[in-house]
Amino acid sequence: MTKAFRFYETGGSDVLRFEDVTLGTPGEGEVLLRQKAVGLNYIDIYFRSGVYPAPSYPAGLGLEGAGVIEAVGDGVTDLSVGDRVAYAAQPLGAYAEARIMPAKGLVKIPDDISFELAAGAMLQGMTAQYLLRRTYKVQKGDTILIHAAAGGVGQIVCQWAKHLGATVIGTVGSPEKAEIAKAKGCDYPILYRDDVVSERVMDITKGQGVDVVYDSVGKDTFDDSLKCLKRLGMMVSFGQASGAVPPIEMSKLAPGAYFLTRPSIFQYTATREELLATAQDLFDVLKSGVVKIDITATYPLADAAKAHDDLEGRKTNGSIVFTV
Repeated sequence: MTKAFRFYETGGSDVLRFEDVTLGTPGEGEVLLRQKAVGLNYIDIYFRSGVYPAPSYPAGLGLEGAGVIEAVGDGVTDLSVGDRVAYAAQPLGAYAEARIMPAKGLVKIPDDISFELAAGAMLQGMTAQYLLRRTYKVQKGDTILIHAAAGGVGQIVCQWAKHLGATVIGTVGSPEKAEIAKAKGCDYPILYRDDVVSERVMDITKGQGVDVVYDSVGKDTFDDSLKCLKRLGMMVSFGQASGAVPPIEMSKLAPGAYFLTRPSIFQYTATREELLATAQDLFDVLKSGVVKIDITATYPLADAAKAHDDLEGRKTNGSIVFTV
């Protein structure tokens, strides 16, 4: 018997239930994972609230964690009992003390990376990796715009993009968050409550616009984000914290022959080879110090509802981790 969060209907944080669950033994291609830390991400709120549909109910919650393998099922050849591992992978169910997990979604953690750092880095860090190195491959001399620059993904993108030689423009909600973003490599923090972002971007770029916009906000920022692009620029809509982007007319892309994409980490790590390469790239920049991830808040796993409220209320920045 172990404890895990379940929800039986979508809604606010009050739908979460911390319950006793029974785990079986790992089957073909599975492991039993005793968790040490769990990552909190905005995608968890999407599932809990119904923006993204859960496959069935009651549903587990969470897609990121780290721990120690306690048992392996048949057919698992590259992982062993006692291995320290982490994941940012389906199925839902990371909000748990222990779980049965498909081995194909797990990667070994380097010895010098803690469980807490791994749990706070995998989803956001691998998201930053595919955004910067695959969706639009940032090069020296590029100018980028990252929304929510003081958030978990935003801070990683700022540091990594700066290392790649880009000029980084970022949006933030307060002067305090502007200082956080600036400390992480954001050259031009924009207070989106005080300024029209596209106008400030055009001022900064002398009317040229940016090569790429990374937008996890969605409905509230999409149209203005397009106005920030230079000719042949790319709009990367990878989240919807403010709500889903309404259907758009393709003619909106015509003024600059813009490119538009809606990527997902699960497509960029769909094969074992892609997952391992993405994670290795992330571990390399963490170990070298190119990217430093601040665990800005930790909560006991039992306090998941409070953590959700704080995240939705914009009371947090950086990476948030549950301790198990």
